[in-house]
Amino acid sequence: MHPMKQKERSDIDRCVRCGNCKTLCPTYAAEHVEMRGGRGRLALLQRFFGGGVKPSKLLRHHINSCILCGACNRSCPLGIDLTEAIYRGRSALKKGDRRGALLRALAKMSVTWPDIAYKTAQIGQRSIFPALTRMGIIPPIPDLPEAPLRKTDQVFRTQRKKRGRVAVFTGCSINYIFPHFGESLLNVLQRLNYEVILPKGETCCGSPLRTLGLEDEAVEQAKKNHRVFSRLKVDAILSLCPTCTMTLKYDYPKMIGKGLDRAMDISTFFIDKLENTDIINKKAFFHDPCHLSFGLGVKKEPRELITRAGIELVGPAESGCCGFGGLFCVSNKELSANMLKDRAAAITSSGADTVITSCPGCIMQLSRSITDRPVIHLIELIEDAFYFRGEEQKELF
Repeated sequence: MHPMKQKERSDIDRCVRCGNCKTLCPTYAAEHVEMRGGRGRLALLQRFFGGGVKPSKLLRHHINSCILCGACNRSCPLGIDLTEAIYRGRSALKKGDRRGALLRALAKMSVTWPDIAYKTAQIGQRSIFPALTRMGIIPPIPDLPEAPLRKTDQVFRTQRKKRGRVAVFTGCSINYIFPHFGESLLNVLQRLNYEVILPKGETCCGSPLRTLGLEDEAVEQAKKNHRVFSRLKVDAILSLCPTCTMTLKYDYPKMIGKGLDRAMDISTFFIDKLENTDIINKKAFFHDPCHLSFGLGVKKEPRELITRAGIELVGPAESGCCGFGGLFCVSNKELSANMLKDRAAAITSSGADTVITSCPGCIMQLSRSITDRPVIHLIELIEDAFYFRGEEQKELF
């Protein structure tokens, strides 16, 4: 019997195998294999923690085939936290996993020395990155910018009467890969007369580490971020990455017993602060990031902001996973590619001029397949439509 039995099996043993978790599971929908759905994975973990199944390459493959979207949690009638069970399973199974050892080492190094890792990545993005991508160690990454968004402890003050104070959790992808999204957020917040702080001491939210089974390392990051952000007197903690927001708000209580309740998605924050603008003859498809719709429960707010911007929404309203899932697109290449193909086909057939989403990972994934029209972040539309239309309007359509 596995020594972590009591801690890990509390939720797993409550599963009655009803199968509701498979109804929204994107990996099960793609392959229709029992072990690619929530029920099948929980059954495997129950046997593993009970001592009936030994660690093996096949067992790791099934547990690592979960994209951790959280759809199953929303559909479980007993409220079982399936993704938390997967995290615990991966943590217990990482020992002996030689294939993932290099990736875990790179992840720990990047989190410990992020700026050094960033500069190293800049130097090697024409040689090392393509090689690591071909080897299936990292996903394809866009060209890195000259400088990250966050440099030191930064406070951006407003010149007019201050409406409030907001902290921005930049996250790794916004800080190092898409800093211009962060700049758009700063522009909008300052136009709304908010003082903005990018506090010193922010580190990785910890979600990528948990994905790799590095639970202890993720807990350390959670403690650091909680110390930094819990002390701030702010109205909200905003992030442009739904995974970061979900982790800060809902995963930290599971990891360290306390979360950052003021963490919220930008669409939730802006929904009561932006009015309608002039209608333009353009169509957009909104792609729901899994952690936004399933993790945070946010669906209507982004769509309302898009229609307020004078743009017609087209395409099916139901969610569909693009297959990114962080490192999922590396560890499950074929499955990820098939999911992307299906999602891209739905988007293309919609006749949309632009694809809008609010997840940097989804943007990277969708841009690999959708190359004939822009794929943009919601904050870019907000900045353009509500504040710069007719001034310095970007080519978003």
